[in-house]
Formats: sequence, structure tokens, C-alpha cells
Amino acid sequence: MSDSPADEGREIEPADTSTLEPYEDPGLAPHAYRLTDTDPKAAKRAERQVAALFGLSALGTIGLIVAFVAFSPLDTINIGFTTTSASNFFLGLSLGVAMLGIGFAAIHWAKKLMPDVEIVHERHPLASSAEAKADALAQFEVGTDESGFGRRSLIRRSMIGALALLPLPAIVLLRDLGPLPGDDLTRTNWQQGMRLLTDPTLRPIKATELEIGQLVNGLPASFAEIPEAEGTQRQVARARDAIIVVRIAVDELQPPPKQADWGVAGILAYSKICTHAGCPISLYERTTHHLLCPCHQSTFQLNEGGRVIFGPAARPLPQLAIATDADGYLVAKLPHGFQEPVGPSFFERGGRS
Repeated sequence: MSDSPADEGREIEPADTSTLEPYEDPGLAPHAYRLTDTDPKAAKRAERQVAALFGLSALGTIGLIVAFVAFSPLDTINIGFTTTSASNFFLGLSLGVAMLGIGFAAIHWAKKLMPDVEIVHERHPLASSAEAKADALAQFEVGTDESGFGRRSLIRRSMIGALALLPLPAIVLLRDLGPLPGDDLTRTNWQQGMRLLTDPTLRPIKATELEIGQLVNGLPASFAEIPEAEGTQRQVARARDAIIVVRIAVDELQPPPKQADWGVAGILAYSKICTHAGCPISLYERTTHHLLCPCHQSTFQLNEGGRVIFGPAARPLPQLAIATDADGYLVAKLPHGFQEPVGPSFFERGGRS
């Protein structure tokens, strides 16, 4: 085809197709029968193999639950070229066995035992007639019968067992996402008379050492008694017990009536854990007394009882009532520390207050 200017504007003549002959329909190749189609022993052997694969899937599902319960997130395993989390390794391995067992069983069942005869289906209008619908239903029933699902009880029972066990890990994993709402949410290590310590130096906080506008991160004195080796226990304690301590000018305080005497000379203590999603917060603006959560921008008004003034948090920061001991150090004032649950409000009890 030429691209010269002389070719511009010329009409392309259609090709002459009158002499072309259509391709001959090659039809279907002769059907080749499988060994399982002609040998009952081979068919029975394939049936046992399919059942064994479903059984392997069931073992993988049980193994996943065992691995989830048996291994701590801190456990490790050496797999030759690297060291990895034992929990992740065995959870992935067992889940892979459970899923692959069902997949391989279905494929083996289809390839060895289900009919593989080629069928030509002629094109027809999209709207099926009543006769076509009845014929399709009849063919489905024939296919169900030929698949052997009703006759091959070993495959049927093993498949149902494997599929029935497969959802169990989801139940176990979802149940372990967190404690159910209850009294445990209100328990921390704070007790009446327990001193407030600085975090991370664990030094007692004296009321006279805090200046107006200052913010200090704190922990209960019980935290210092947890050995360094107890890493998980220390992290759980830090997550539940962490506080912030701020000092605000007394004439700028507007606390709720029930919290009017929960501070000492303008010194207030609040949970460090945001009530929206549990992020640790200590971004404090001393001139406005706003405490900002860096995760989702929930903002709390500390001079007014920690109430929410912006963002997705739905309840105020829990406040720790404090007093001073005989030596002038800050201590928890009430018997059980916080008077409400700390952390995310997934147990939500109402709107903002």
C-alpha cells in the first residue's frame, strides 16, 4: 500500500469473496477413555485419593487452630536460611495445606471421575423455551448423578467434613481480636496511693517540680516492679496504664462537677490512650489546652475534663484523680485509678459528653 500524495482520496475496492470456500468443519476427535472409565479398581483408587486430599485439608484446618493457640507472637523458628516468626510460619503453612487440599481434591475428582465427554452446543436465542429449560434441568440431574456425588459416599463425607472445618479458623481469629466488653476493660495497675512515675526514667513526680504549661508522660509505680525480661507484660501494662500529666493555671480550669477535686494545684492526669482507635497521644498546645491525637486528629480540651472538641473520638479522655503524699509526690487518689475503661471505644456506651 502506497502513502504517496497520488493515493490520497482513492477509494479502496472491496475484495472479491465469491470464489472463497468455507472451511470444512473438522468435528470432534474420537473420545479417549480414561483408565478410571474402564477399570473399576482405578476409579476406586482415585476416589480414595480424593478423600485423602479432603482429609489433608481438614488436618490443615485443625493445625491452623493448634498453631494459633500454641505459639506466642514472640516465638521464632530457624528454617535454614533465615529466622522467622514461628506463629506466622505455621499459620501460613497450615492454611496453605487446608486450601490446597480442597483445591487439589476438586481438580483430581473432576479429572479422574467426573464425565469428560465433549459436547457440541449449538447457538440458540438467548430467551430459552420451556422445553430448553426442562432439558437443562434434566441434564443437570444427569450430571449430578454421573459426578457420583450421591453414590460415592466416601468423597461426599470427606468433602463435607473438610468444608465444615474450614470456617473454624476465622471464628478463632476473630474471637481473639480483643477482649469482650466487661469488667476487664476497667482494670489497670493503678491503685490508691500509688505514685506517678515519669516515663521512661521512672522517677517519682513531685508536684512542686511541674511548671504551668508543662506536660510529662507518666506510669504507675507498679510498672517499675515488672522485670525487663517480661517484655510482653511490660508492653501490656504500658498500654493500659500510660498517662500524661499537665499543669494548667488554676483560674483557667473548668472541670465537670464530679471531677472538680481530681487535680492538685492545676495539675491534671489523663490516660495517654486515645478513646477513638487507641493511639498514644501527647501533642499538647499549652495556650489553648488542646491535646491532639496524631492518628485521626481527635482533639481533647484538657482544662474542661478532657472533653472531645473535634475528630472521631466519641468520649472524653479518662481522667486519673490525683493527690499528694506526705513527701509531696503525686499519687493516685481513688481505689481503682481510672473510673472508666481506657482505650478505644468499641464498647461504645453513648454519644459525646
